[in-house]
Amino acid sequence: MLLKDKTVLVTGAGRGIGFAIVESAIREGATVIAHVGRDTGNRPAFNKFSADQVLQITSDLSAASGADQLWADAIAQQNRIDVLVNNAGVYTSSPTTPQDDWDAGWASNLAINLTAPANLCRHAIQHFEQTGEGIIINMASRSSHRGDDAEHLAYGAAKGGLLALTKGIARSFAARGTLAYAIAPAWVRTEMAEAHIAKVGEDTIIANLPMREITPASDVAETVVFLASGRARHANGCTIDITGADYVR
Repeated sequence: MLLKDKTVLVTGAGRGIGFAIVESAIREGATVIAHVGRDTGNRPAFNKFSADQVLQITSDLSAASGADQLWADAIAQQNRIDVLVNNAGVYTSSPTTPQDDWDAGWASNLAINLTAPANLCRHAIQHFEQTGEGIIINMASRSSHRGDDAEHLAYGAAKGGLLALTKGIARSFAARGTLAYAIAPAWVRTEMAEAHIAKVGEDTIIANLPMREITPASDVAETVVFLASGRARHANGCTIDITGADYVR
């Protein structure tokens, strides 16, 4: 029970990697505050858990006050948060033309992939200084290192910023009890990725992957749980690439 008696806040928890993290964290004894982006009532997927295992909170992280409200609601539910997992993200296109699509793509990617996680990190740092310790895990991307394609320049830039934020937190606040890690996946089989996989062609993607398979969300979730356990404290500031050797640094 790696996370026994710990409270973990997971953003973007309703599906994909986020839901896999919820499952893994609960299996290891955690209480999970599960953020979902839209109020569609209780997610049926959460019904498999008891009320003291998962607490669902809705917040629009694209809104300027979305992250602040989420943190306030989370603290109202559980007085103490031990781990913040910034998993919520979008893969919004930002083509260079027309101007409106460029502007909209940058606004969306920066708001949800960088600004909202940064605001939650700020709250977490302040909270952890009060409680004495805590862990932040930010979901970056392979694009954080190598950039993204011509249609998704804003996504790569935002995820790169998130990676730099994680390193800065690790260097600046470790002595005051906050540890920070980043995870940088490549192709992961999630609902968000399915549309792009269908567009490019799954066979084409798999043919270019050394392991000849798309990464399951559970691989990412288990890595999150291990980092959240505190058993790798001196890996503080590191980025773990989960790409099946598709991208190797």
